Amino acid sequence: MASGVLTQSDLQGSLPLVSRGKVRDIYKIDDQTLLFVTTDRISCHDVILARGIPNKGALLSLITVHWFEILAVAIPGLRTHFITLDLPEQIPVHVRPQYQNRSMQVRKLEVFQIEAIVRGYITGSAWASYRKDGTVCGIPIQPGLKESEAFPHGPIYTPSTKAAAGHKDENIHPDKAKEIIGARYAERIEELALSLYRHAAAYAHERGIIIADTKFEFGLDKETDEVVLVDEVLTPDNSRFWPADRYKVGESPPSFDKQLLRDWLTNHGLAGKEGVTMSDEVMEKTEEIYKEAFERLTGRTWSATLADKAI
Repeated sequence: MASGVLTQSDLQGSLPLVSRGKVRDIYKIDDQTLLFVTTDRISCHDVILARGIPNKGALLSLITVHWFEILAVAIPGLRTHFITLDLPEQIPVHVRPQYQNRSMQVRKLEVFQIEAIVRGYITGSAWASYRKDGTVCGIPIQPGLKESEAFPHGPIYTPSTKAAAGHKDENIHPDKAKEIIGARYAERIEELALSLYRHAAAYAHERGIIIADTKFEFGLDKETDEVVLVDEVLTPDNSRFWPADRYKVGESPPSFDKQLLRDWLTNHGLAGKEGVTMSDEVMEKTEEIYKEAFERLTGRTWSATLADKAI
């Protein structure tokens, strides 16, 4: 039901607000700890829509935590910023049900000002760039590829800048990332991002999902000088998920993300416009797409998950 949609958090003054992003509201718990509240807001074409998607915040948070658990086993020594899904004691009892499952306590870190994008398949902006000049983010790619084809030598790393609110990220060559954050950290981030993608792609494929591309973000633990995985991980909001049984080289497959919403906005001449309210049908179908991605990846039904995690 849309009545349960949370598009803006309000913790009743119990914690100081640090910032509001496109989807997440961030609060300060103490000098070392933040609370990430994932709302049901949804953005498309760099614009936040007036209406959110029911359960989206909880779905994204629980998918992320699932991946943290899977990847920590797959990559020994991997560090993440995640602490717990438990709400801090400062949050008033009467508002706690609204924030359960959509909130996580995380360690406060200095976030690197690049986004670590990994592409396993040539699609989207990578396909457009390749058709134009045979490169992706300045990286020469083997000629003769078809749309949605896997990169022949494995996934490629194509970072982007991390733009301020209201501005677009810019795809950059990996060498430019070294200039921005330093070669040592840039090389470690590239190594980690590719490893994360490979493990996640194999895991997802066994569950009927192709991860065409995704975006990771990393922070720095200054005490240990370690690179730490932060923010959301491998969700329908920051990744392109394709159903494996509908994948064909040369075609753009349907996806477990907000492509349905993008298409609706484009078809109605609303792409990039402020204050747009999506239709009931698009809202409900988008929620179901996110739920299906969750259920395939975790092997659990959404209803059973909520029952298990109820307060």
